[in-house]
Amino acid sequence: MSTQVTVHRMVTTTTTSAFLINTGYLKTFPGILQIFQIILGCVEIGIIGHYIHWSYNTDVLVPELFFLQVATTCLITTTLLLFSFLCSIATASIIPKTLFVVLLHGTLSYLLVCSSINLLREVVSRNEGYKIYEKGYNSKIFSGGLGLVNCALYVLSSVYSVRTFRRG
Repeated sequence: MSTQVTVHRMVTTTTTSAFLINTGYLKTFPGILQIFQIILGCVEIGIIGHYIHWSYNTDVLVPELFFLQVATTCLITTTLLLFSFLCSIATASIIPKTLFVVLLHGTLSYLLVCSSINLLREVVSRNEGYKIYEKGYNSKIFSGGLGLVNCALYVLSSVYSVRTFRRG
């Protein structure tokens, strides 16, 4: 006994515009470090930007402006790197294995330690011997200290990036 079977095949092609976010990256050690770096960067920029007095001579503002510029650069690059890792799973798996992240974190930590030490040194020497400190003295010292803490986070990220780079 034989039977005849007819098979119909239908091919359907669909496109999707779903935007996937790689939230798993936020649970990793580099993701947590980047979140803390962004938060500290926002606090640093907010404090130092608030206490810059534009009525002063511009020569007096050089350490504050240098620190503001470096902290802003660190904040922007870290935020862009975090967003690229969140928006693309391929980026989050490829870029950390390259030398780019090692060089980026190394450079940012170097610039941040230089600008933080320069800010602390200049603000303290500018107010040395005075009983009444300039407005925002304590806040500028705190911002420079946060810059050093953020620098330690960038060094930690750099060490972790070197390990990831060597594992390849």
